[in-house]
Amino acid sequence: MIALLALPAPAEGASSGGGGTGGAADAVSAVVVGYCLVRAVRSRQRPLSRTAAVLLGLPVVGITVAAFGASSAATGVAGAARYLQIFVLVPAAVLMLIRDAHHFRLLAWSFVGLGLWQGVIGVHQNLTGTGASYMGEDIRAVGTFGSTDVMGMATVVSYGLICAMALAFRPQAPRWRTAAVVCAGLLTVPLALSFSRGAWIATAAACAVVLVLAGVRRAARVLLVASAAAVVLVAGFGVGSAMLQERLSSITQVTDTPDQSVTDRYTMWAASADMWREHPVTGVGLKGFPDHRDSHASLALSSGSDTAGAGSGFVRQPLLSPHNMYLLVLSEQGLLGLGTLAGAWAALLVCAVRRWNGQRAGRDGTGGPRLDCALVACGLLVWQLIDFVYADIGGPSTVLTAIAFGMAAWWAVGARERPAAGTAGTADLAGSVGLADSVAVRGEAGTR
Repeated sequence: MIALLALPAPAEGASSGGGGTGGAADAVSAVVVGYCLVRAVRSRQRPLSRTAAVLLGLPVVGITVAAFGASSAATGVAGAARYLQIFVLVPAAVLMLIRDAHHFRLLAWSFVGLGLWQGVIGVHQNLTGTGASYMGEDIRAVGTFGSTDVMGMATVVSYGLICAMALAFRPQAPRWRTAAVVCAGLLTVPLALSFSRGAWIATAAACAVVLVLAGVRRAARVLLVASAAAVVLVAGFGVGSAMLQERLSSITQVTDTPDQSVTDRYTMWAASADMWREHPVTGVGLKGFPDHRDSHASLALSSGSDTAGAGSGFVRQPLLSPHNMYLLVLSEQGLLGLGTLAGAWAALLVCAVRRWNGQRAGRDGTGGPRLDCALVACGLLVWQLIDFVYADIGGPSTVLTAIAFGMAAWWAVGARERPAAGTAGTADLAGSVGLADSVAVRGEAGTR
């Protein structure tokens, strides 16, 4: 699934509000889910723990109720299938397929590799003027996702940057740590050239969380290095300094003189809240936001978003979602849907942080043997929950969101990995000894 996202996106582009698919990646995700289902049936064993089943199955309630409230049966089925794929089925499959920390790190490095690939393409687009249109110039880095999905590359690069930063704290692996630090530094360039304010905010917050969870002293050292690198890139080489400064300053101007994109976003947010007031419990139905938008939005809303460049001509994209996942769920699924979805995400984050607590202090002061796994899971979750304030599902990169939720679920509520000999902590070692003793007692009783 991850490798297929390196290919050019489908020509039809991305759509928001739970629509749009990733073509081959989504097809493979269906195969993966089917394989896990067949394996679970053949093994005749419970594939998920009770906590994992509850947290991953909780969103099904709101999604199912909202599907019955859709404008048509076809719309309800399509919307439910997309939501179940991203938030239930694919995360559960990823959780089942990850066996140990090695598999987890392999997925994390795959995120880094995909981010580097898309980042290289994005930087090339910026330097050669072949990217998406931004302020009259085709310089916006979008990777292979095209101008109709400007958030695609920003999402992929953000995931890769967070994973690289977390993997840089892997205990007793100096070469891997060095490689991760280099990758994290390289990924900051395409992220900046994506001109995505929401991705910048979410990445900064997620990286801050990763640094704090890794340790205060480490956080101070990394911040010093990052600050020095930023000074060299921006002040020394002038990497997009003028436009980047203007884009950064626009974040603080959203209440003074906002641009049209910010005005449209605020208008759609208000429309979403108005829809929810009319249908507070179950919402207007899955994929119902476009049908109710005009009757609830003010005249400040434009007719669409202009996109061009990156190999595509001028396209007027309709505004089909509020570009806020929480408000989209609230308007289409009501309090029931938002409570089940957001509640499951919050519970995952709490469980992930609680399990991190057992990895933060090792005997050598570098953290437990899987500290990097804890940082990856917490960082990805924090990024996604913050980014959902500025974006929603839609487009090819959405399948990567499902994989990220699955990785976080494996760390937070997945089956506990059996520690290798000589690497177990005190608690894990005690548990292993207790298991061995119980097995020995049962064997002795059988002999008698």
